[in-house]
Amino acid sequence: MSGFTTTIVHSDRRDPIEHGSLQKPIHATVAYGYEDVQDLADVFQGKSSGYSYGRQVNPTVSALESKIDRMEGGIATVCFATGMAAIGTLLFALLRRGDHFVSSSFLFGNTNSLFQSFSVHGVDASFVDATDVEAVAGAIREETKLVFVETIANPRTQVAALREIGELCRERELIYVVDNTMTSPYLFQPADVGASLIVNSLTKYIGGHGNALGGAITETGLYNWELFDNIYDTYRGADPKKWGITQIRKKGLRDFGGALGAEAAHHIGIGSETLALRLERQCANAKTVTKFLENHEKVDAVYYPGLESHPEHARAKELFRHPGALFSFELAEDVDTFDYLNRLEVVIKSSNLGDNRTLAIPVAQTIYFEMGRERRASMGIKESLVRISVGIEDVDDLIEDFDRGFG
Repeated sequence: MSGFTTTIVHSDRRDPIEHGSLQKPIHATVAYGYEDVQDLADVFQGKSSGYSYGRQVNPTVSALESKIDRMEGGIATVCFATGMAAIGTLLFALLRRGDHFVSSSFLFGNTNSLFQSFSVHGVDASFVDATDVEAVAGAIREETKLVFVETIANPRTQVAALREIGELCRERELIYVVDNTMTSPYLFQPADVGASLIVNSLTKYIGGHGNALGGAITETGLYNWELFDNIYDTYRGADPKKWGITQIRKKGLRDFGGALGAEAAHHIGIGSETLALRLERQCANAKTVTKFLENHEKVDAVYYPGLESHPEHARAKELFRHPGALFSFELAEDVDTFDYLNRLEVVIKSSNLGDNRTLAIPVAQTIYFEMGRERRASMGIKESLVRISVGIEDVDDLIEDFDRGFG
């Protein structure tokens, strides 16, 4: 089963499923019983595989973790209640007071807020232009433990120097964390550029239907955890490649408590089966819509890596199967942003992305409002910026709707 979709559709059947079911059923349980207490103790101590407590493990969630492993080419995955829970738990499990990490300055708003909060608690972050590997290199300190980047930035679509940063992290023996949410495992494999850990918000393209929250961290096996001082002795098991992900699950997920529920895992697992089909349509739609808007007299700028005018167009073409299904654009000064959006009939005014439906949101007034005008300006976010997550609708209907917005 080498094809992407074939592998995902048949992933659950790699392990025996109860009663011949084609998909892993929802295991709505918190606790697991054992006939022999030694078996229970062995599971808790990691001496044998099994299920201990619902905050760390669940058969339905395990099936989803196996799917994501196969998508990303990883060796182990841990799922969480949300993408933010995944990122927060990663930092909580691996970093300590006095540690430092380097992050792209082009970040999802909540991720930026989270990193600022960690700085308050003694884990400092430096924000740099991740499209330039030299900016990343210049921010590394003696106490730097990891580098964090997003593949395509939300909402201005900057494309990080992913390959070059991977080489830098390998040379400096740093953990390389790549948030693959905007591209998904179908469009890009972060392991190909040396990522140590891969983050996905499962809520977005992998789930795809806007009906379940979830997040994941995948271990690629490319980082030498024997070099990392912050691994507790308890988690230095037989396989050093899994020391980090084991600590994330055992210390992070258990203590932080951001567990993914079985029902959400089931929704996400079913949704993931059509990831490639959906993204092919969404990316094709995005290409057509952005070309239309780029040539419209009432649009000042369009930000989409698929356009030749994009600064990182060549990089996106080299790295990604397609340049994604998210873009943003700035309206001309004489166009009121809210009036424009209110005239749309097919496109939905909403904050999510990666849905089957095309979604639009005014960035400065909503998801980036708390940052303040000065911080937004430093990220290149103008007050007229509109973010679009392109869905699977008929493209002619989308073009007509975006044109309708201009009145």
